[in-house]
Amino acid sequence: MLLLVLLAGALLVAAILTFIALGPGNPVPWLLTASLIAIPVLMRRSENRRFAVWKDEYSVGIDSLDNDHKKLLTLINHLQTAVHYQTGEEFEKEALDEVVAYTRYHFEREEKMMQEAGYADLEAHKEVHREMIAKVEELILDYEKRGHEALEDVALYLKNWLVNHINGTDQEYSSLLKQKGMS
Repeated sequence: MLLLVLLAGALLVAAILTFIALGPGNPVPWLLTASLIAIPVLMRRSENRRFAVWKDEYSVGIDSLDNDHKKLLTLINHLQTAVHYQTGEEFEKEALDEVVAYTRYHFEREEKMMQEAGYADLEAHKEVHREMIAKVEELILDYEKRGHEALEDVALYLKNWLVNHINGTDQEYSSLLKQKGMS
């Protein structure tokens, strides 16, 4: 981020100096000005590709769980923002704690709903959740050792795991919960 600010500052100075030295009739100052405008646009495009985005195909058809999944993606996005903008240890830890806490809450709620519906593969699903939490705890320890550079691994793991889990094992309980009238 600092490099980007320095680059933009250098381009701004160069644009002003070339306008003064070469005049507005010369294309060079205009190209530098266009570069200044293009950089933020290109950065926003690249940032948007990095963030987790909810897609209708992720829906399990249970509003409360879909809302949990959307919130988890939002929290993962906050974590990815901390990675991208290097917001500092306090914000990073807060974002990480928030996504882990909400993940635990969601797992408890999802497991309770599956139990109430009599979902046959509940224990296997719980084990998948336990394995995920164990992996996240490992990644958190790595973050505590290595600092900011390890946070990208955590965010990427969470994003990939959540999307794969929703599209895989979460889809398996969907029809039973809907059949039982759960929302």
